[in-house]
Amino acid sequence: MAVNIYDDVNRLEGTFRQTEEFAAVRDAIAAVQADDEAGLLFKNFREVQMKMQQKQLQGEEITPEELEEAQQIAQTAQNNELVMAMMQAEMKLSGVLEEINRVLMKPVQELYESF
Repeated sequence: MAVNIYDDVNRLEGTFRQTEEFAAVRDAIAAVQADDEAGLLFKNFREVQMKMQQKQLQGEEITPEELEEAQQIAQTAQNNELVMAMMQAEMKLSGVLEEINRVLMKPVQELYESF
């Protein structure tokens, strides 16, 4: 009997969307988007993050000035209540994803533990 794991994954996606953690992130993002200041702060924060990540992927060095600018932008964004609430909600959601990954990888880990 063939197993279609993608059917299960698609069901899991639907369940994932119904979790409290996902709802909290969705609501936090909506709150940030609805607030001009928070939205701009987060947009700037994300642009800097993406720029630095791109440089790392290309093997380019991040200058001390760029690092300092990124830290200042991150601090400013984190000082905004709405942005901070969104980041905290994202961390909780990330915990759920880590747990899902741990459960999914359990059979593979068990294979290697047989050595």
